[in-house]
Amino acid sequence: MPVQQLKEFFETKAVAYHCLTHPPAFTAQELAHHTQVRGDEVVKTVIVELDGKMAMLVMPATWRIRWDRLSHVLDTDFVQLADEEEFKDRFPSCEVGAMPPFGNLYGMSVYCCEALTNQQQLVFASGSHTESIRMATDDFLRLASPMVISQGFRRPDSPRPAWMRKVS
Repeated sequence: MPVQQLKEFFETKAVAYHCLTHPPAFTAQELAHHTQVRGDEVVKTVIVELDGKMAMLVMPATWRIRWDRLSHVLDTDFVQLADEEEFKDRFPSCEVGAMPPFGNLYGMSVYCCEALTNQQQLVFASGSHTESIRMATDDFLRLASPMVISQGFRRPDSPRPAWMRKVS
């Protein structure tokens, strides 16, 4: 969905948003840098396979996936990162890697890291590496209708659980 179609979607839903133009950003961390927004407010969109079906995970740019926990919380036997070649056609007007976090518009379930819901506003790719959207988190949650989950993600600077630490 190109930026224009995404804008039209927001306007039909009467949602306020701001378009941001910036140098090319190929990662959520680069997007945070270019837009001068804290990484916790920038949405990282990750496409995964859950038992053979494509799904979208959205989380703060500063967070990582805990695959073992994610599998448990989603009650699935098989979770893996999807190959871009397998899903790029599902986002026909988007640049690869710049998919907006609205999997529901593309027939995908959306799973949202609970940490994103603690932010007042979010910034995310809009289908382009040089344009992004800023909107209120409540509006994003209403439009994307994600399943909010509290496990399966980890902030890299958070302490590891005791069972994962090296023993000297």
